[in-house]
Amino acid sequence: MKRLVALLALAFASPARAGDPVHVLTVGGARIEVVLRGGPFDLGDAGVLAWVDAAARAVTAYYDGFPLARARIAIHGFDGAGVRGGTARGDGGPAIDVGVGRESTRDQLTRDWVLTHEMVHLVFPSLARRHHWMEEGLATYVEPLGRVRAGDLAETKVWEDLVDGLPQGLPRDGDRGLDFTPTWGRTYWGGALFWLVADVAIRERTGNRKGLEHALRAIAAAGGTIETPWTIDKVIAVGDAATGVPVLRETYDRMKDRPAPVDLDELWRRLGVRRGGGRISFDPDAPLAAVRRAIGTGR
Repeated sequence: MKRLVALLALAFASPARAGDPVHVLTVGGARIEVVLRGGPFDLGDAGVLAWVDAAARAVTAYYDGFPLARARIAIHGFDGAGVRGGTARGDGGPAIDVGVGRESTRDQLTRDWVLTHEMVHLVFPSLARRHHWMEEGLATYVEPLGRVRAGDLAETKVWEDLVDGLPQGLPRDGDRGLDFTPTWGRTYWGGALFWLVADVAIRERTGNRKGLEHALRAIAAAGGTIETPWTIDKVIAVGDAATGVPVLRETYDRMKDRPAPVDLDELWRRLGVRRGGGRISFDPDAPLAAVRRAIGTGR
């Protein structure tokens, strides 16, 4: 999450202390400085750093390079295991704070999504509060796709999570559109639905030659990172120029101030995503099977 409750933010706000181990990773052309606090970790420094490296490789895989020259990641150890939230910020340079249990296992960190989610925030501009759904929805949508393209997540897992999660993002009674319905479901899953709908439309209208990643790479290349406040109109203009089709403009105008429901069953049918017997399978003969493959794998 880009923004967390104040209590968690305060817990992560302590400045670096003398003696905190600082490690430098070079991933996708970026210098990533990792500060380890509150250790030692059962995995050792190398195990935690491998998790950071994997998250950065996922962003690199989706963006065709890490779109920042440098970033700073502070890992805060706590008693226990697992990952306890994170926050990304741009004041003073792109940075992330994330809590990691000192007893965490390699498998727990490998399966966790938090750090990749926060890294996606670093490479997208800061928007006005009413567009928070666009930032959180993007991180929710892109995080697993980057991990698939980096070889760290099964493609079926991405679609399983979308099939399970996106219904939470559909408009309900009283919905006034994404800009005016700041519920948890509409912020995270409604935002992710916006980006999926846009991704599919871009690929349909460009003959699968372009996808959402081309819009996002152009936004980052134009300086649209967490350090820079942008208007939503600028995001849309830069992204649409990169794909050559006005999909972001049209999708935003349709969803911003009205409910705009999406028929998910029909979308899954067209993409060839099937849920049955407790598992996800793919229909290779579905109308948009090639679009589904390109979204998941980039190929």
